[in-house]
Amino acid sequence: MRPILIIDDDTELCSLLRDYLALEGFACDVAHTGTEGLKKLAAPTAELVILDVMLPEKNGFEVLAELRALPASRHLPVIMLTARGDDVDRVVGLEMGADDYLPKPFNPRELLARIRAVLRRATPPAGQPPAPVVDVRLDEGAMRAYIQGRSVALTGQECRLLKLLLATPGELVPRERLYREVFGRAPMPFERGLDMQVSRLRKKLGRTDNGSERILAVRGEGYLYVLEGQKTPPAAPQARDGRHIPDMA
Repeated sequence: MRPILIIDDDTELCSLLRDYLALEGFACDVAHTGTEGLKKLAAPTAELVILDVMLPEKNGFEVLAELRALPASRHLPVIMLTARGDDVDRVVGLEMGADDYLPKPFNPRELLARIRAVLRRATPPAGQPPAPVVDVRLDEGAMRAYIQGRSVALTGQECRLLKLLLATPGELVPRERLYREVFGRAPMPFERGLDMQVSRLRKKLGRTDNGSERILAVRGEGYLYVLEGQKTPPAAPQARDGRHIPDMA
């Protein structure tokens, strides 16, 4: 059975969901306060969290923010529940990193469908390697990046640049390709437009928890988005005469 954590102070609802989801192949653990839920999430065994907004001690938004800051739970799928019908709650939850949102009251079958959809998105098909882990999420339509619950507004060029880097995280993207897809043209001799865009994007994204840059430059070659946990960049490319081109921050 696939494990799920339900964080909700409605004991009757938790009991009903536990019984219903057990019939569908899910084993539900339950926490009735935000503090209790965070303790369970410090070393999570669940594959998904169902999180109520209206909780004692810590509300659902506070729990979500702290959850996204926990290394062990940073990428854990979250479906938020609320008794409120306010669209603002939905937008705030999604911007803070929730994967889906369901207002109360709801049909358990709809919750089940959403659970399965979220888990499908989070689980690669059989035989396909898991997606590389990065610490930022891009909403291309809204032109925003989300880093540990923090929302960052992007310009069109910054959005295109980040999209290209995130398409192959940990791998070098050549300058020529970045210029053509970000600026719509080939680079001109001695031009620094791309470097300025990267510099501005770095400032907006900030550094990682260990103080390193999220975007690494390889001099004369291009840029790459550093994978979470990646300690060293890929082997530096070689110049035509065989010399290694050093990395630069």
